Amino acid sequence: MTVRNVVTTIALSILVLFPQAILSAVEDRTGGRSAGNVIRLSADLHRLLGAEMMAIENGMKDLVPAISSGEWETIASIAQSISDSFIMKQKLTTAQKEELHRVLPDLFIEMDQDFHNSAGMLAHAAGMKNADVVNFYFFKLNSACVACHTKFASGRFPGLAKDDDGDSHQH
Repeated sequence: MTVRNVVTTIALSILVLFPQAILSAVEDRTGGRSAGNVIRLSADLHRLLGAEMMAIENGMKDLVPAISSGEWETIASIAQSISDSFIMKQKLTTAQKEELHRVLPDLFIEMDQDFHNSAGMLAHAAGMKNADVVNFYFFKLNSACVACHTKFASGRFPGLAKDDDGDSHQH
């Protein structure tokens, strides 16, 4: 197995935490907030967010070999696609926008905005062919995924759940 294959395998193993974490927290699609950090969306918004999560997941997977190969244009293109997938930038009806602002917690929106801003910075770093900064922003993106999943999808990812002392559960 080549070093590239080993790196890709390790990175993809880390990214196993990523798939549709937010969506797994969505138990009731009738709209409105519920207790805890469960986010409830209408079916239409659930599909839009699901499409965004899948696009991000695929982009993150595709970034691993591109970064390790110094494929700057590919990295920039993928990162820009992730940046542009931001659900708040999509063409939404007025009712859908109102629902998002009513249902999504402010922290979720802030974390999501930061994530997409970091993706834009990753695209910029790739344009500058700066491997250190590209790696920094890839790490920042992945860390943002873990932080968001910990806060909003720990039911789906119990390994990220925090106990009462704020420590991660060890299994």
